[in-house]
Amino acid sequence: MKLMRSNVFPSLPRFFDDFLTREFSDWDLQNNSPTDTTIPAVNVIETNDSFTVEMAAPGMKKEDFQIELENEVLKIASRKETERELKESERYTRREFSYQSFLRTFRLPKSVVDDSKINARYENGILRILIPKREEAKLPAPRKIEIK
Repeated sequence: MKLMRSNVFPSLPRFFDDFLTREFSDWDLQNNSPTDTTIPAVNVIETNDSFTVEMAAPGMKKEDFQIELENEVLKIASRKETERELKESERYTRREFSYQSFLRTFRLPKSVVDDSKINARYENGILRILIPKREEAKLPAPRKIEIK
């Protein structure tokens, strides 16, 4: 009598799901890591004056993030461990550690952005990073042309 059922190809259905549902332009930028943890999704908004990177990261604190700029690469990282102290009458029969970590990187061309004025804030589960553009990179305002 067999008690456990084994799956010879456990990742085959997932491969087909990924192949059929993932956008073709997004093969290098996956939102899932090999350990089935989720990497926070981002929005990048461009205006004439700046770029804004918005990262969805609910349940975190601003202290959980590390943001660095090195060689024109903006790195957004986080590592968060959940710890719980046991009362004297408690004991573990099974404990699975809980931690989250991720790293997202973005290349910022020095000719376009003013990296000395980058700032970040975290509120309501959204990390926002404002990346101002250099004056030379800003498009001139549209001008009206008179018809004669």
